[in-house]
Amino acid sequence: NSKVKKKYKEKPSEVTRVSVRETRTVRLVHSLVLLVQQLESHVRDFAIDSLSNPTSMADPSSQNPTLTTPPPPSSSLSPTPQSGTSELSPPPCSALSFLKTANRPKLRVTSEFDSDSLLFLNKVSCKLFDNLAKLKLSFQNNSQREVSQPQVSFTSKHVSVLYDIEEKNTFIKSNLDVHPRLQLRAIHNVKAQQGEVAMEANLTEPGYSLELSSPVPIGYPRATLKFPLGEISLQEKEDEEEEKQKRVLSVNGILKRQAMNGICTALYTDEELRLRYAYKDDALSFIPSISLPSNAASFAFKRRFSPSDKLSYWYNFDSNMWSAVYKRTYGKDYKFKAGYDSDVRLGWASLWVGDEAGKVKTTPMKMKVQFMLQVPQDDIKSSVLMFRVKKRWDI
Repeated sequence: NSKVKKKYKEKPSEVTRVSVRETRTVRLVHSLVLLVQQLESHVRDFAIDSLSNPTSMADPSSQNPTLTTPPPPSSSLSPTPQSGTSELSPPPCSALSFLKTANRPKLRVTSEFDSDSLLFLNKVSCKLFDNLAKLKLSFQNNSQREVSQPQVSFTSKHVSVLYDIEEKNTFIKSNLDVHPRLQLRAIHNVKAQQGEVAMEANLTEPGYSLELSSPVPIGYPRATLKFPLGEISLQEKEDEEEEKQKRVLSVNGILKRQAMNGICTALYTDEELRLRYAYKDDALSFIPSISLPSNAASFAFKRRFSPSDKLSYWYNFDSNMWSAVYKRTYGKDYKFKAGYDSDVRLGWASLWVGDEAGKVKTTPMKMKVQFMLQVPQDDIKSSVLMFRVKKRWDI
């Protein structure tokens, strides 16, 4: 927060420009909403008049000439006049149904407050083109109403664009299905002039694919073979430890296989091998792991006493650090958690109102609240009570 405050104190013109942009955006959205509401009002009045006088609409010769409605200004929606009369037939039903469905996009406003950082995280989004694309504005502001990290993003099926207003930088992601078995992907950082291009081809065998990727503009390419049991990647790198830099072949991969009612996983990356076995049933989970060549071992133990009660325990043999968490749920929207972490010597308790892992739109009142109490073991008097609130409005 101090960095953000200092930045805006030194450059007040940037804050002014950001506020001017936000004001123009709000005015533009407000004008569009008023225009759409006026159009909906005119269409609704026309539909009510048409349904209230069905006989007069069916027989134009019986209408009172003094109450004749002038033709609409748009020639494309004007019906052809009948012979022998100056009255006009009603517009076709297809045009009327089109106008009825011409609704403005719904705005989704989400605001989240964290008492620990004293920051508001705000998001305003709407879906466009019959839910084919999404436009989102996000920014943070503190108690002094100073705006920070404003970003605008446009997301669709094949293209995603993120613009950082403070950094004046754009991130672009795109993907394209050239063939049912061939896909192209690209990532580009406009300001840094860096990115990555990848091509993935699905092989004839189910579950097998080959991906080739390369950094842009310079870098060594990488080849990845994916198969049902895992994946293996090959890439050339420069060995920085040698006096004369030379290229070496780097191998990374992951393998998974079912073994003894559990899943055995081998992960190899940066010349380190990590072996992990996970056994899980309805009431018990046991997960030991070891890293080679460091021989760092740890295990996790989870015990479910009932559908609403669960205890988790984790221990690291190398550092003798451990942590424990007890969780109890009350229905779908209430959850209580308490635990202790020996690494930071801290005990804590947390209460969730609303589904912790779910989205805000599925919770009652479209709101989630979390209360957390942190109690340091070395100084109980410095205990802290924090809370977090997240609310969504559909406009």
